[in-house]
Amino acid sequence: MSNTIFVLEDDVDISRLVQYHLESAGYTVRPYLAINQIIADAERNPPALFLLDIMVPGGDGLDLCRRLRQNPTLSVVPIIFLTARAAENDRVHGLELGADDYITKPFATRELLARVKAVLRRFERPSTPSLIKFDGIEIDAGAMQLRVHGQLVTTTATEFRLLDYLARHPGRVFSRDHLLDAVWGDARFVTPRSVDVYVRRIREKIEVDAETPRYLKTMRGAGYRFEIPKAVSA
Repeated sequence: MSNTIFVLEDDVDISRLVQYHLESAGYTVRPYLAINQIIADAERNPPALFLLDIMVPGGDGLDLCRRLRQNPTLSVVPIIFLTARAAENDRVHGLELGADDYITKPFATRELLARVKAVLRRFERPSTPSLIKFDGIEIDAGAMQLRVHGQLVTTTATEFRLLDYLARHPGRVFSRDHLLDAVWGDARFVTPRSVDVYVRRIREKIEVDAETPRYLKTMRGAGYRFEIPKAVSA
C-alpha cells in the first residue's frame, strides 16, 4: 500500500512543518497550496491518506472531501482535516462529509503523527477475514467491502470498521464509550455525537428506511444494538 500523504495547506510554514514531521516518520509527502491538481494527481497515484485544510485558495477542503467521497477511485482513501475551524458544528460537518478525523490548529506534532497512524491502522485489513451475509447485505471483512443486494456500497474505513464490529456482535448493546474504545481506540477527537454521525451514515447505506432502522437500532439511554435476522459467517 502507498505510504504517500497528500497535504493541502496554503500556509507555507505550516505545510513545511507538517511535511518535515511526516517524512521523519517515514511517509512520503506531496504538498499542495491549492486544490486544483489534487484529484487528478490522486487518480493517477492514489495516496494512503489526504490531510486537508478547509480554507484554501481555489475552493475549500470541505467541498474537496465531498468530491473525493463521490470519486469511485478515491472514495476509500482516509481523510483527515487539519484546520483552524474548531467549532463543534464544523467538526460534525466534516465527519458527516466522510472525514476519518478532524484536528484543529494549533496542534502538537506528536499528536498529529499519532492520529495519522491511528487512521491508517483503521484502514488495515483484519488478520482473520470473514464474510457476514443477511437479507441481501454482505459485509466482507477481508476486502473491507459492503454490498447491498449485489451492489457495492462505498464506505470509509471508519464506517466499515464500526459496521463490521457491530455486525459481529449481534444482539449486544454497546454504549457509545465502548464503541469509541473498540473502533477508534485512542483517537479521542471523537465524541458521543460523532458516533451518532457515523451510525446515521451507516443506516443510510444498509437500511430501507434510515428513520425506522431494522438492523442498527438505538437503545435509548444505553447505546446501539445490531440485529441480524439470519447471519451466515464464512
